[in-house]
Formats: sequence, structure tokens, C-alpha cells
Amino acid sequence: MDLGSRDAFDRMGTLGIEEEFFVVDEAGRPTAGTDELVYRSEPPEILEGRLDHELFKCVVETQTPTVETLAEADEQLRAVREALVDHAEAHGYGIAGAGLHPAAKWRELEHAEKPRYRAQLDRIQYPQHRNTTAGLHVHVGVDDADKAVWIANELRWHLPIMLALSANSPFWNGFDTGLASARAKIFEGLPNTGMPTTFEDFEAFQRFERTMVENGSINDRGELWYDVRPHSAHGTVEVRAPDGQADPEYVLAFVEYTEALVEDLAARYEDGEDGREHRRELLDEHKWRALRYGHDAELLSRDCSDSVPLGELVDRESSRLGVSGIKDLYDEESGAACQRRLVTEGGLDLVCERLLLG
Repeated sequence: MDLGSRDAFDRMGTLGIEEEFFVVDEAGRPTAGTDELVYRSEPPEILEGRLDHELFKCVVETQTPTVETLAEADEQLRAVREALVDHAEAHGYGIAGAGLHPAAKWRELEHAEKPRYRAQLDRIQYPQHRNTTAGLHVHVGVDDADKAVWIANELRWHLPIMLALSANSPFWNGFDTGLASARAKIFEGLPNTGMPTTFEDFEAFQRFERTMVENGSINDRGELWYDVRPHSAHGTVEVRAPDGQADPEYVLAFVEYTEALVEDLAARYEDGEDGREHRRELLDEHKWRALRYGHDAELLSRDCSDSVPLGELVDRESSRLGVSGIKDLYDEESGAACQRRLVTEGGLDLVCERLLLG
């Protein structure tokens, strides 16, 4: 049984980006295309070994190579996206980015035939059958396993800020949910999702992984789908909170913020700083406000005692960490608001067009 290793955590500050996208037809509607794009054709060189599909045949995942700097992350992210769009167009498809595709109706879409996903569908049933979600995952390398666990614990409070800023999935199964990120709530219907509890150290986390696998709760460690986790195979802290995005600039804002947070928290760990003992219930409320209201959210303060407007928290974080991307993102129209406006102005066709990667 492969559970990863403490030894995997051997490099600090490396970056990797995983993105999930929707394969769409000429009308911009999700369609089964991953068999052709993943299995029946040769992808461009940069996508070799870095292109896969997800639960539905209309959802594809890409991975950037592991890089050392934000500048390299920017370059590789754009190169991977360009290659994916070219690959899809060569086979008659388009690629769209969002947390949920507003035209995706799960009862009408095909599930992947991969044994891993068939096993999940059989075990989880309804919550997985309807899981038409697409997310953004950011990996940052950490050079010590216990440090990675501590950082993951501390990152939990920051995740709703990312979710609120990224929220662009108000529509699900053809209707307006009233949420800014319905993806986050739909995904929480699965087991082993949402806000994790804290772990004392890497040994405690690995003991949890082993218990879940040995008791048949999951087939492998990759099925621990929490919003943040120490990745015991890659040697990274993986942030999984944001909705998928069409605009690469938005993705890079989250990469910049995540890298800055991990570097800051690593220094705090090395200085012997005590971690914060947030109750999971309060962090769940923190997240609920983010997915419900998006840019308009009033989130919980750092000690979870007060309500603070998202914009104020973004200003504080930008100033404290010296990052600008999340501030720029907040100053623009939110993805959820944009989709609702476009539906009003031109209907679903206009939204589908807006979500396409160029």
C-alpha cells in the first residue's frame, strides 16, 4: 500500500498548477470529448503525461511542469493552456473554464469508464453522480513533512478568501442557485471534502491516511479531497479551494497568494510560532459566507471573533504579504456577478461564449 513518504518533502518553494476544464461543442455546451482527447490521440509534447480526464467525459485536467518561480509558473500555465486549446480545436472541441458549467446537466452527461471513477460512483452514489465540478489546485513545495502539516493547518483560515475571490459558479443543472460558488457546495456532498481538522504532525496525518485506506473508506490517498492537504507523494502543500477559471491572470493571482502564504508560514514555523486553534465549525461558517456571497461576503476575522468585509481582508493580506494579484482580482467584477449579468443581457449563449479559453 503506497501512502507517500516523509522523504517526499525535500524541496521548498517549488510550484505546480492543476486545472480542470470543460470540453465543449461548437455551441459552447459540455460534451463527451475526453476519450478522443486523452486516449485516442497524441497530445502536444507539453501535455504528455500531464493531460487526464475527470469523472465526467466532459471534464479534462491539465498539470504544469514543476517550476521554481512565479515567472516560470506564468510561462508554463499559458503554454499548457494554449496547447490544450489547440489540441481540442484540432478535434472539433472547445475548452471552457469555470467552477461549474452553467449548461452542464449531470443527468445528460456521460461518466468516465476508468475503473477508479467507476469504483467511486459505485461507492459514493448520488453525490458523485452529480459532481460536474471543476477546480483549481495549487501545489507549493515544502522541505519538511511536519512543517507541511503545520502550514496546511494554518492555511485553513485563508482558503475562504481564495474561494470568495474565485467564485464563478452560480448556475448548476440549469438554474441559478443563489450561491456565488455552487461548485464548493456541490463538491462538499462527497465524503472527505471541505475544511479538514488539524493534524498534530505528519505521523498523525499519515496514520489517518492509512486508516482510511485500510478500512475501505477510500481506494487511495488521492481520494482525500479536502480544501487543503499535505500531498505525501509530491512533497507539497496543495490548496484546492478555488473555482476553475477561464482567465489565466486570475489563476496566477491565486498562485502568487498561495506561494506567499506558504513561504510566510514556513518562516513562522521555523521561528517556533504556535498554531491557531480554530474550531472547524467556525471555519465552516467562514467558508459558507465565501461560497454564498463571493465578493460581497463578510468573512470572519483572523481570530474568528468578528465579521470583516472581503475587501478589507484582501487589502490586509496584499499589504502584509506584498502581493497584488488578489487585490486586482477583487477590484474587478466577480465571476458570479459577470455570469448573472450576461444571462440577463444575452442569455446562456453569451455566458457559454465568455467562458471559452481563447
